[in-house]
Amino acid sequence: MTAPRTDDRGGVRVAVDAMGGDHGPAEIVPGALDHARANPDDEVLLVGQPDALASFGPFPANVRIVPAAEVIGMDEHPALALREKKNASILVACDLVKRGEADAVITAGHTGAAMAAAILRIGRLPGVDRPALAVQMIRSGTPFVLLDIGANPDSSAENLAQYARMGAIFAERVLGVAKPRVALLSIGEEKGKGDLRIQRATELLDLSGLNFVGNVEGRHLTGDFADVVVTDAVAGNVVIKFFEGLSGFIFDLFRAEFGRNLRGKLAYLLLRPGVDRIREVFDYERAGGSPLLGVRGVVVITHGRAKRRMVSFGCAVAARTARTSVPALIAEALREDAARLGAAPETGPVQARTESVEAVAAVDAVEAGAEGRS
Repeated sequence: MTAPRTDDRGGVRVAVDAMGGDHGPAEIVPGALDHARANPDDEVLLVGQPDALASFGPFPANVRIVPAAEVIGMDEHPALALREKKNASILVACDLVKRGEADAVITAGHTGAAMAAAILRIGRLPGVDRPALAVQMIRSGTPFVLLDIGANPDSSAENLAQYARMGAIFAERVLGVAKPRVALLSIGEEKGKGDLRIQRATELLDLSGLNFVGNVEGRHLTGDFADVVVTDAVAGNVVIKFFEGLSGFIFDLFRAEFGRNLRGKLAYLLLRPGVDRIREVFDYERAGGSPLLGVRGVVVITHGRAKRRMVSFGCAVAARTARTSVPALIAEALREDAARLGAAPETGPVQARTESVEAVAAVDAVEAGAEGRS
């Protein structure tokens, strides 16, 4: 396969949780190697059990193994696993970013464990109340950014406004959207329509300096109405799961109709180029993964079922997010917001205590079924 190239503005170091996901090293390592070969300026750090990873060698010069003796399984309780497995691959990968030995982390492992590890080991950016999971959503043309899709099921109006700021920076720097249009997902398209939280978030976004265009409804998500759509984790997760199920349903219908009789099979031969183009639009693997915006480094959480191709795209998203300095830009934007509002960003021991609480909350959200996989 041909892995996607990132831009050419210098190499970055991507730490890959090589043991995570449903398929483990069998799919994670080949996908990471595809990225390394397509982007020789990047360094890929395969974090995991050396004996399990060495068999995929010989490796390119820009790939090396970082030992991690333990693995957090997809069916484990994340809070308990993080306490008991201090040398788990996701913790070791996050520590590499914390120590400045890597610029980004990508994992297909347990979503709750990944979020908690990122908050505990890497930490929140000053001024960030709650990090948010974002995802690139398919539509005709440039994807749009949807957040939050899994980190915070109970988000305040202030949280939604902060998600909008972080999502706009990601859309501008990673997707290349100039002055991205920001909208709130709600029950009506009229600006301010929705519950009290949406009404308050509307007031905050009107004063934010962002290109805020008001509300969008679910029916607008496939159209060119906004570049960043903001919601809480419950609604966001429902949206991505519905899109995923709907695309599968549509292509199941195609297969059933075209395979019904000889006429259908002949029709498929004629329509196949168009069907392939439609399939490409619905190709969620190209999104790569969901960045956890609001932490001090780049953390990308890809689908637990991710295979080689999606892992390669996920590495490209992580590399591009690090290369374009998204965390630093978010921190700068939040400092400017705090200065405008006359508030100081939260730092120091208070933030550290909050991060511990948030890490537990991230695990609780997953256990309650609110986690998102892009």
